[in-house]
Amino acid sequence: MFFRGKQPEASIWRRFRASTDGFTFTQEEGVYTAHIVANAERVVDLMWTMTEMLSPAVDLYIDDLRSGRKWKGEALPLPDVRDTIARLKLLLARFGGVETSVYTPEDQLSLNPHLELYIYSRSDKWLYLLEGRGLEEQMRVRPKSWKINRQAFPAAPDLVNAVATAAERLALQRV
Repeated sequence: MFFRGKQPEASIWRRFRASTDGFTFTQEEGVYTAHIVANAERVVDLMWTMTEMLSPAVDLYIDDLRSGRKWKGEALPLPDVRDTIARLKLLLARFGGVETSVYTPEDQLSLNPHLELYIYSRSDKWLYLLEGRGLEEQMRVRPKSWKINRQAFPAAPDLVNAVATAAERLALQRV
């Protein structure tokens, strides 16, 4: 066995990503929209990573389709929101069924229940940030073929409890 010295660190995304990973990027009436489709873990992690680019105070909206509960919070500290998303990442990627939106007056990141990420912005900065994360812009992305209706999400009591606990920890208001 030979040792060749320090090997460059390979990104897990590059090693195991599906060829369907990609995004569309459009602009209409001053609003740029990115629609990102990739595997569940990558999309949820990308949402968490991209929130780092938002301003220090954000608004948050959570809709748990399984329990039917919705929460909203305004002017929340970004580190607290990012910590909450980090705690939910594994369960969100495994079960889906929760719509999560983090937004400011300039930008909005929304993870839909089918684990597709949408980014709405008044600037095109997200195009360059997504390309920097190894995603490729495509003319069209294939939405999740396994989309199911609101009532058909499989039971996930751990996720329902974790979302309720997160909403309580952030002092979100029920909508």
